[in-house]
Amino acid sequence: MSVPQYRKVAALALATGLGLSLAACSTKSDDSGDAGGKVTITVDCQPVGAQKELLKNWNDDVAEFQRQNPDIVVKSVSVGEQCNNPPDFTARLAGGTVTDVFYGYMTDLQQVLDSGQAMDIGQYATKDTIPTWDSVDPALKEVFTDGGKLYAVPVKNYSMGLIYNKALFQRAGLDVNNPPKTWPEVRAAAKKISALGDGIAGYAEYSAGNTGGWHFTSLLYSQGGQVLSADGKKADFNNAMGKQVLQNLKDMRYGDNSMGARQLLQWGDLLTNAGAGKVGMFIGAPDATQAIVSQFQGKYQDWAMGPLPGQDGPAKATLGGGEGYFFKKGLSPEQVKAGLKWLAYQKLTPGKGQFDYVRAKPQNYPVGLPQPLLFTNGSDAQKQELELRKANANVDTTNFAVFEANPVPIKGEPRNAQAIYAVLDAAMSGVLTNPNANIDALLKTAEDKVNQLLAADS
Repeated sequence: MSVPQYRKVAALALATGLGLSLAACSTKSDDSGDAGGKVTITVDCQPVGAQKELLKNWNDDVAEFQRQNPDIVVKSVSVGEQCNNPPDFTARLAGGTVTDVFYGYMTDLQQVLDSGQAMDIGQYATKDTIPTWDSVDPALKEVFTDGGKLYAVPVKNYSMGLIYNKALFQRAGLDVNNPPKTWPEVRAAAKKISALGDGIAGYAEYSAGNTGGWHFTSLLYSQGGQVLSADGKKADFNNAMGKQVLQNLKDMRYGDNSMGARQLLQWGDLLTNAGAGKVGMFIGAPDATQAIVSQFQGKYQDWAMGPLPGQDGPAKATLGGGEGYFFKKGLSPEQVKAGLKWLAYQKLTPGKGQFDYVRAKPQNYPVGLPQPLLFTNGSDAQKQELELRKANANVDTTNFAVFEANPVPIKGEPRNAQAIYAVLDAAMSGVLTNPNANIDALLKTAEDKVNQLLAADS
């Protein structure tokens, strides 16, 4: 993908206002039907066995979808509770072992195209295969578009804020209705929370598995910075704003000892600690609270969310992203249409699949979160989805009121995001595991490596 196109994608990701799995089986394009004339597709990101309710919902949806479409067979593949582990995803692309319809982040488009594994589905993605297609936010479609060709269907979007544990706030004497608005305020609150003892981290942060670089990017956006230069050709984080990001973390980690001794956390590590009531604050999207409860045994009533803090005032920007499903090159037209119909049912129909709020309401699954917002403002699909969400809310929506009432401008993820995140992991882990870490040296090393990546990709 050319640099101008990446800049266009980032801009369109911003325009949506809101903007994340692996496939573990090898599929063959000739496995498209059976003797009965049915079309068979393999689809990944089936919930794992430990996610009992989510797995039952998925399997029930597959059964009902196949009842409504007796000519289609959906073969599900479980690929882990997170659905996308970047290194494994890259290996699967390289090995050609992705499923027919495979999950990926918005940041994965370039490497998917480079791998030659995805096909253009533009001619098939219509109201005939996805009835709500014309209501899906055009900016989200553009994120998965290159050279006028559509390579994936968007199924979720998000933006980041400050997630905090209300129970720990109360115990620490903090105002649960007034979360920190600046990073100095986060630091002060983290000190009070960590003083509760019992292994509680006042603030927790990622620093491994590409998640550290992902969060560094959002923290940098909060300062008003950007990962790459405007033309996308050079790293642009080795500056005062990048240094401030790392200095804030180093001060909390070693100056205050308010981030806990265990570091090198990845997605599941941090959320496991959060579910156990051992984390006071972290940055994330609203659906992180969903994972804390449905996968890591937390309680909805404990969690609330505010906007991403800024350094001396409101954040200048926050990171927005999301996910979608690609289609493996070599599929027959019938398989592509079958896959689109499945995604329409499971991901893009109010009242069905991920939007089946009536089913989700009595389950250990949240209804009422402020995201995703996949449909355009004023569309019938959006109105229906929001009405169902409000009518079946099973969480206290006031816990997200501060987040919704104080929107932060959203910036899309940088070109070559996953590769850059892997580099920035080292800077994040450096300040969180070494009290003598040299911030200038960490950023310079990361800058050099990112510039090498960009040069190799130009």
